[in-house]
Amino acid sequence: MTTDTPSGAPALPDGRPVPRLTGDERAMLESWLDFHRATLALKCAGLDDAQVRIASAEPSELTLLGLVQHLAEVERNWFQRVAAGVEVPPVFEDPTGYALSHGRGLAEALGIWRREIERGRELCAGLPLDHVGRVAEGPVPGMEVSVRWVLIHMIEEYARHNGHADLLRERIDGVTGA
Repeated sequence: MTTDTPSGAPALPDGRPVPRLTGDERAMLESWLDFHRATLALKCAGLDDAQVRIASAEPSELTLLGLVQHLAEVERNWFQRVAAGVEVPPVFEDPTGYALSHGRGLAEALGIWRREIERGRELCAGLPLDHVGRVAEGPVPGMEVSVRWVLIHMIEEYARHNGHADLLRERIDGVTGA
């Protein structure tokens, strides 16, 4: 059974949008990315600032808060820097996003993450799937990628990190699934 999201699109009982299974390629890719973004938000739902700072397992220092911050950086990098060609600094002090600040809690990190998503959407809304952007730095500077590739990569990035989020959430309070 599904419900509807505020936009009128079908939603699962937990509130996540149902990804499109047919239709326009861009709409399908964007709906799958939105599904994975909503899964990350769901993994953080109901947790307090102390809980989202609990690390997965030694020696890893991975936390849910770090994942949210990292994905804000990833959103900025692939949609703003690479696809749209905008020069913007890192969102956080640590350009990976994983390092935690004592003063930043989950609500602030989620707000930043959501702003990065919206800014990327604004910048890329008019770009065709075949539009080519360029990676400026990292292990493959100068590599050219299409908006289509960026969307596919972002789905993969979120799916992988949502697997981490599953394990983190189970460690925090025993909640599993979704």
